[in-house]
Amino acid sequence: MRLGLFGGTFNPIHLGHLRAAEEVSESLGLDRLLFIPAARPPHKDAMAVTSFAVRLEMVRLAVAAHPRFEVSDLENQRPEKSYSIDTLRWFRREYGPEAAIFFIVGLDAMLEIQTWREYQHLFSLCHFVVLDRPGYEPADLHPILGEELHCRATAAGQVFVHPSGNKIYFQPITRLDISSTQIRRLAAQGRSLRYLLPEAVRRYILNHQLYR
Repeated sequence: MRLGLFGGTFNPIHLGHLRAAEEVSESLGLDRLLFIPAARPPHKDAMAVTSFAVRLEMVRLAVAAHPRFEVSDLENQRPEKSYSIDTLRWFRREYGPEAAIFFIVGLDAMLEIQTWREYQHLFSLCHFVVLDRPGYEPADLHPILGEELHCRATAAGQVFVHPSGNKIYFQPITRLDISSTQIRRLAAQGRSLRYLLPEAVRRYILNHQLYR
């Protein structure tokens, strides 16, 4: 089993998320890729985040027709905040030591990894896939990976190897200049959301008057 885990607030999910997931899935030959909406994101104001049930439904609508994409409500099954370390431990227990698990994060989020709970232990649980982000360079992460986590760089510098043997991959992706913040702002202004997110998600936002 080669399993991808793509966590995020997904408020809402959009074509940038989906295209990145498609490219990672193809590049790494994943059998399944799970989108995992955060129920109670520790780095965000809970009052500013749309309800979990609404965000979960939008992700379900977005991935319904894809043969490898699925959605997990795991983080809503726990009463505490959505810490990645707990999620990764759950998947490692569930799938066992033989599964190749790939945790997908943006380079911007990865640069804040030292603020995550038990961040030093994350890399012994799975591989990491770090998505390219405008305005950031993979080299920005090298001091953390090399000095803090004692990872070894490969010759090309696009893959680091953790002492556990797990790898950190830098994944270039098609840069679609779309953000959830932008979509929420357009929705609040009553402007068009076409071609920014899946049509089923666009209709759901309009029918439920989200972000107004």
